[in-house]
Amino acid sequence: MEHSAKEGPDLQTVVHAEERGSVVAIDSAYHVDARNTGRDVVVSASYSGVLPARFVAEHRPRAAIGLDCGIGPDGAGIAGLWFYEALGIPAATADVAGVLLGDGVDVHRHGVVSRVNAPAQQCGVEPGTSVREAALLLLRGEPRPQAPGEITHRTVVETAPDGRQVVCADSIAFGTAADTGRTVLVTAGHTGRSAVPYLRDVRPWGFICSDGGRGRDDSGMAGLLVVEADGLAGATVDARTARMGDGLSSYHDGVISAANAPARARGVEIGMAAATAAHLLLVGG
Repeated sequence: MEHSAKEGPDLQTVVHAEERGSVVAIDSAYHVDARNTGRDVVVSASYSGVLPARFVAEHRPRAAIGLDCGIGPDGAGIAGLWFYEALGIPAATADVAGVLLGDGVDVHRHGVVSRVNAPAQQCGVEPGTSVREAALLLLRGEPRPQAPGEITHRTVVETAPDGRQVVCADSIAFGTAADTGRTVLVTAGHTGRSAVPYLRDVRPWGFICSDGGRGRDDSGMAGLLVVEADGLAGATVDARTARMGDGLSSYHDGVISAANAPARARGVEIGMAAATAAHLLLVGG
C-alpha cells in the first residue's frame, strides 16, 4: 500500500511496507538516514553519480535506485552503480526521460530501469523493469555473496550441435580446463602479452577479448599474433564499443577490431559484430 504522509523533515515517503523492510521514495539522495540502514530500498530522484552514492552508502540501505540523468561524459550520471557494487549494495538507475527530477514518488510510479549493477542483477532486476517492480525485487531478493576466486558472469550464449559452446566471461583468467578445445570464450580484458599465458593454459576452441584501446604499438592486441603460432583462433573487439570487464557486453555490443590468421580462416572480419564472429569461430575449423 502506498502512503502519502511524509516522515519528518527528511521527506521520506513509504510507498510499500512489509515485515522485511520498506520501499522509501525520497526527493534527494541526501534524505537517506539511519532508519533505512539494512532494511529499506531507497528510490531517489537524484542522479546516481559517485557523490550521492557515497552519501547513501554511508547509511547502508538494503538497495538504492536513482536517476541516470542522461549518463553524460565518462558515465558520471551512473558511476555510483559501481561504487555501490564494490560495497555489495544492489543498485539501479531509472531513465530520466520518463520521470520528474526531484520527485521520488514520481520516480517510483513512472520510472523504468536503464542500468543495473551486478548485485541488483542477481536480484532479478534488468533494464526495462519498472522501478516499482525493481524495488520489490530488491526488497525481497538477496544477492549471493561471491567467494574469493569464484568465476563470475560465466554465461553460455550459444551451443552447437556437436556440444561446443560460446561462453561469455569477464576475464580470460576465468577460463577452465572444461574450455580446452571446445569453447569459444568471449571475454573483456585486453589481449596484451599478459593474456598469453592464460590463453595457452586454457587453449579454447576460439576466443574474443578486448583490444583495450590498442595502446602504443597495438600492445593491447599483441597476444593475437603470439598465440597464432599455437594455432589458437582469436579476435579482439574495439574497446570503444563494449564495456571493459563485462564479457556479455563484448558479445552483445562489441565490434571486431582485429583477428589473427586462424580466426580469419573461419570467416572473422574486422568490423563484424562480435556475436557473429563468435558464431563463426564456433562452427568453423
